[in-house]
Amino acid sequence: MLGESLWKETGGGMEHAADTAHATGLTEIAFVIVMAVSIGMILMRLKQPPLVGFILAGALLGPSGLGFISTSNENITMLAEMGVLMLLFFIGMELSLKAFVASLKPAVLIAGGQLLAAMAISFGLMAISEATLPEAIILGFIIALSSTVVAMKMLEDIGELRSEPGRIAVAVLIAQDLAVVPMLIIATSLGGEGMDGAGWVGLTIKISISVAVLVWLLWYLGSRPKLKPGFANAMEKNVEMLALGALAFCFGAAAISGFAGLSPAYGAFIAGLVVGASTLRSPIIHVVEPIQAILLVVFFLSIGLLIDIQYILREWVLVLVASIFVIIAKTVWNVTLIRLAGLPHKTAMEAGLSMAQIGEFSFVLAAAAFASQAIGADVYRLALAVTAVSLLVSPAWMAMTRVIEGEARFGYAEFRQALAELYEDQVENVEDAGQAIRVRRRALRRAFNRRRQAKVDAKRAGNAGNAGGEQKAETGLPAE
Repeated sequence: MLGESLWKETGGGMEHAADTAHATGLTEIAFVIVMAVSIGMILMRLKQPPLVGFILAGALLGPSGLGFISTSNENITMLAEMGVLMLLFFIGMELSLKAFVASLKPAVLIAGGQLLAAMAISFGLMAISEATLPEAIILGFIIALSSTVVAMKMLEDIGELRSEPGRIAVAVLIAQDLAVVPMLIIATSLGGEGMDGAGWVGLTIKISISVAVLVWLLWYLGSRPKLKPGFANAMEKNVEMLALGALAFCFGAAAISGFAGLSPAYGAFIAGLVVGASTLRSPIIHVVEPIQAILLVVFFLSIGLLIDIQYILREWVLVLVASIFVIIAKTVWNVTLIRLAGLPHKTAMEAGLSMAQIGEFSFVLAAAAFASQAIGADVYRLALAVTAVSLLVSPAWMAMTRVIEGEARFGYAEFRQALAELYEDQVENVEDAGQAIRVRRRALRRAFNRRRQAKVDAKRAGNAGNAGGEQKAETGLPAE
């Protein structure tokens, strides 16, 4: 009886506590997933990327929101880190080496120009503030990056992902993703008490080796036929082993890279490149994509957990001004760089607008730099807030700017046409300023009236088309 009583007081109590904790953990996970999916679906209905909803869900449920999830949750942190590795692994697999090499020169020039402009902004901020040199460097890295996921989604929504704007934007984004690896190495090496000369030499050697290996691998894989492992046929027939083998290869390469003193993300990307250049690429993408999607949801949720809502509410003016400045500056500079690369205006506008936000890897850079004490808490919170705001407003910014730019170009063309008509059979007297102003006022009025009439005609044509389709449907005829 004593033994039974003792078991109830110790072992039985421990088992009950474990069951309770397990049930509580499952309840939290279920609630988080339901919230993330619900907000993601709402954002989809609003024609926004679902990942924005995942970030909002994390911010809402995080310590600065409802406090439902803690940033110290080791399970969330581990899954989020796995999501980053899987994202880089997937990018490496999907990278078309031939298409990337074809767009390599303009992509590298544009990405390099973006980095130089971001560095100029961050060092300018350092000159007028108390920011340190490591903080200026890391802020430049953060500003330079754009979101691969958001940009590709927006280009897909407007039907430009597989056209020229999509090709150049994807090439630039891939160049940025490649730059994340040395950026992470630098971000984690600038912390603590700083580095002496030997430290900088070691860092330079690390970056040189990683870039050299990457360049050689791109050249090697791109200059030979698809790799075919000896076990390829057997693996293709076993979905479970295919998925497990791909995950083992990804995380194994990440672990080796980490042990070598490089970033684990570097190893994951290298593993993705190797798999992407093999005959197992398509089946592995098919089985790994659902796993990657789940881990990415956790990753974006973890990003939302890091956002300090109280800080944004308290410093909303600073966050708003910084976000607007970054988005406008990145848009103008992106369009300028793409135009300087010799591409047409439409391509520059579409691609430049798609890359106006700060990317998801900027969260990773900021977190790595903060963990290594390379940046302070205030800079860290500001970087997270501005990145989150830019991601949230980027789709709306692109839609609004495209409408305004399209209206402005159409209006200017109409104005030029009206001005030419008014001056037809006349010789403009440049000395008569009053006459010139009156003629241009008439041209503006004529252009405005034509634009208004064009909208009315387009609306009538759309209504007539809908009515015709309904009539044909009623009579059994196929709608055109």
